[in-house]
Amino acid sequence: MKKINQYIDHTLLKPDAIQAQIQKLCEEAIEHHFYAVCVQPYYVRFCKKLLSKSSVKVCTVIGFPLGANHPEIKKAETLQALADGADEIDMVLNIGELKAGHDQNVLSDIQKVVNATHQGKKICKVIIETSLLNTDEKIRACRLVSEAKADFIKTSTGFSGGGATVADIELFKKNVSSEVKIKASGGVKTYADAIAMIEAGASRLGTSSGIALTQGQTASGSY
Repeated sequence: MKKINQYIDHTLLKPDAIQAQIQKLCEEAIEHHFYAVCVQPYYVRFCKKLLSKSSVKVCTVIGFPLGANHPEIKKAETLQALADGADEIDMVLNIGELKAGHDQNVLSDIQKVVNATHQGKKICKVIIETSLLNTDEKIRACRLVSEAKADFIKTSTGFSGGGATVADIELFKKNVSSEVKIKASGGVKTYADAIAMIEAGASRLGTSSGIALTQGQTASGSY
């Protein structure tokens, strides 16, 4: 197993975050060798410049946090983010349409962003917001994310009162195609949380507690 820091998307998506905090996020990501930072689209270009001499990737969010933007707007957001230097795109699917059973609309929504991202040869993750879904809806979301050929399925935005659970990661593992990886986000606060998610099947962790996670690894001496 690789070191815990290389699983981490060091995240700051709070609406009141200011540029100085985003700069600190990037500095921490460099210092701790995190895989990526995850920021709002407005800060992609700023982060790309700060991280240009490092291996840290820039991830941003699309249709965030509600998922209810028009698909063409999500596509336009994606193209702008890629032009600004984003390496990875985390989009929110249309949660209401999924719950309504309008699966073809959900698939089309995802595909517009996935296709735009892949044309730029970048990575696309799909946030399904597990705290708002029942088991059947989560399974259907897994199928749709797989059919759209996204690179990852992701649990949560962190804005809807719930986050990643081991049970959801295990459910994803059983129901996505083998090509789709899993990102656990929301509520991953401790080293023990992180290890539980990874052992359940997560390949990436979205967290604002990345430094605490790495310190937990040092304290435990394991992995």
